[in-house]
Amino acid sequence: MKLGMVGLPNVGKSTLFNAITNAGAQSANYPFCTIEPNVGMVSVPDERLDKLAEMYNPDKFTPATIEFVDIAGLVKGASQGEGLGNKFLSHIREVDAIIHVVRCFENDDITHVDGSIDPARDIETINLELVLSDLDILSRRLDNRRKAMKGDKKLAGEVEFLERLVKEMEEGKTARACEISDEEKEYLKDVSLLTIKPVIYACNMGENDFVDGIDNNKFYNIVKEIAAKEGAETFPICAEMEAQIAELDADEKEMFLEDMGLEKSGLDRLIKKSYSLLGLISYLTAGKPEVRAWTIKKGTKAPQAAGKIHTDFERGFIRAEVVSFDDLMACGSMTVAKEKGLVRSEGKEYVMNDGDIVLFRFNV
Repeated sequence: MKLGMVGLPNVGKSTLFNAITNAGAQSANYPFCTIEPNVGMVSVPDERLDKLAEMYNPDKFTPATIEFVDIAGLVKGASQGEGLGNKFLSHIREVDAIIHVVRCFENDDITHVDGSIDPARDIETINLELVLSDLDILSRRLDNRRKAMKGDKKLAGEVEFLERLVKEMEEGKTARACEISDEEKEYLKDVSLLTIKPVIYACNMGENDFVDGIDNNKFYNIVKEIAAKEGAETFPICAEMEAQIAELDADEKEMFLEDMGLEKSGLDRLIKKSYSLLGLISYLTAGKPEVRAWTIKKGTKAPQAAGKIHTDFERGFIRAEVVSFDDLMACGSMTVAKEKGLVRSEGKEYVMNDGDIVLFRFNV
């Protein structure tokens, strides 16, 4: 999974990126501090994997990973190349989902590129640049399809759809806020639109907001309303607090989170939200050589899940031997789970569940 972090300059984006990836991206109080995207790989915390490691004492321990990409602060005019905008926009096209960092805190010491705190305006600025960039691509696509339709009337449906989509987006709507049927989504399969990507609005708030109650932050409530209208998610976080957490050892971190009334760190919560947004789950493989988590789409069948390990596994799939994580833990070992009949033999139509522990049988 690849998540791109975007936002206006000085909203706390690079501070948040540094905190959650410990990658040490440059962060300073002036625009365009970040130009090339910084990339950080983060292991997905999974207590189930930790328990399996205790059980098997494996030679290798491999959690799932997420790649975070810190994309430079966008500004008004980015779609026309302002502030190296087009270069930044191309980086966003490569990600699975967008973490849009929005400033929801007041601090006179940190300048805002537009001189005041207004999350609705900030979101509109970024979204408008992404919409303009998408419209450029869609207009070219529409011209191409109109010409092709003269010799192929079957393209009429696609042309009609593109015309409607362009019209709606010219009014400033993002593609994800437009009504698009599953059939119409097929028309966009090879069109890399920025505004159709799933979005989490990461509301960067002050530490006091987590003490006083995040719902008392008027800026956060504004973002929640905007997100609800366009089918996006909101995520309250404090970049400065995450930076402090990143410096602590496990016990100190637990105490700090408890004092703040939080069960998990921002990173853990963001990963969970991202998995949910993208419809992802993990299945696990376990044994002495390796304990490992594999990320798949919800609804994936056993052969395709096996293909994540190696294409030969999918090509020569025979069956999957599956036990649920909870059943294995309750039994204490795979041997006992088999004796109790809890290890199932599943075929090609089996739909994988989150937390399935699997051994694939194949022959090529």
